[in-house]
Amino acid sequence: MKLYNIKENDEQVSFGQAVRQGLGRNQGLFFPSELPKFEDIDALLAEDFVSRSAKILSALIGDELPKEKVTEMVDAAFQFSAPIKEVKEGVYALELFHGPTLAFKDFGGRFMANSLAAVSDGGKITILTATSGDTGAAVAHAFYGMEDINVVILYPKGKISPLQEKLFCTLGKNIHTVAIDGDFDACQALVKQAFDDAELRKEIGLNSANSINISRLMAQICYYFEAASQLSKAQRENLVISVPSGNFGNLTAGLLAKALGLPIKRFIAATNANDTVPRYLETGQWDPKPTVATTSNAMDVSQPNNWPRIEELCQLKGWGLDTLGKGAVTDEQSAASVRELNTLGYLCEPHGAIAYRVLDEQLQEGETGLFLCTAHPAKFKEVVDDILGTDIELPAPLAKHAAMELLSEDLNNDFEALKVVLRRVQ
Repeated sequence: MKLYNIKENDEQVSFGQAVRQGLGRNQGLFFPSELPKFEDIDALLAEDFVSRSAKILSALIGDELPKEKVTEMVDAAFQFSAPIKEVKEGVYALELFHGPTLAFKDFGGRFMANSLAAVSDGGKITILTATSGDTGAAVAHAFYGMEDINVVILYPKGKISPLQEKLFCTLGKNIHTVAIDGDFDACQALVKQAFDDAELRKEIGLNSANSINISRLMAQICYYFEAASQLSKAQRENLVISVPSGNFGNLTAGLLAKALGLPIKRFIAATNANDTVPRYLETGQWDPKPTVATTSNAMDVSQPNNWPRIEELCQLKGWGLDTLGKGAVTDEQSAASVRELNTLGYLCEPHGAIAYRVLDEQLQEGETGLFLCTAHPAKFKEVVDDILGTDIELPAPLAKHAAMELLSEDLNNDFEALKVVLRRVQ
């Protein structure tokens, strides 16, 4: 598999290099030089989740890793299901929260850990990543206890849910968590600064586990195929998928699934008040505004990292950006949708509710709708309990970590201070 740097096309790397390196020169994202196309989609969808995913990922990776090795990696990473649930006629929820940290990031985080182990050259590695909530837990648990790998996770202090924080800030060992005085975009900017520091990068073996890492993104392609496999052929021929969007890795993976041959009629990018992309699709002007805190905090991103990959793919495939649906939802509207879904017998949290609301508004007659539920409602217990006047029971992983002591350290939004931390954890 060859990948090129979107910003500097002359930088071309292998899959292994892209996984180890994370970002290219000038903070450029890596993108596949070629995308395979599966012709017999019905036969592919008839396979089980692991077998199908191994076939998809092996086709993407090429002969760089043996098919048997890729199958082994997928089997180790995808040890949980991604079921769809019908919430009303013709509208389904894709539940991506059945992994160990109860969020969709488990798919990408665990596959990346297995990928890095497979392509490692034996040197020490420092994983530096920013999280708006769920990435941190998935990455922390995926890499916990791995030899010669230190993980440093930056998150915006006071801007993620307490249970999200507990799930990844209580582990210790090789997992180091840092609460930054700023928003997610500030955390993300610090990560990019670190990657721009060539001396630091080499000194600590820097890598990233954000969805900027191609291995995480590739893993996410697989659950779109899994969702379609649970629908009838007629339903998936008119399938509309609404994606709750923050850093836009999830939507990128969905569009890549379409490029590989999955027959998706159209996608909808659903955001909260941090609506840079919906406004851009409406006006053609890229105008990020200061990030605002919402009840759907994992989507509190004003400058989404993965958007350049979406533009690159759409340009390569000749897809107009105007074919993307879009919508921005307020906290009040997402709360109303949580209540509506509850009356339909489906317990949801704000991120999934945002995707549902925009889908419900834009779904046309004869279409089948699917919205992504990216986290277990209990991860946002305070918000959901307040909306519904209920008391959600904590699943075992959350209950265990809720009782544990936070191990994070606080840090100003200062790159020099971060460099001290990165060198100290070696």
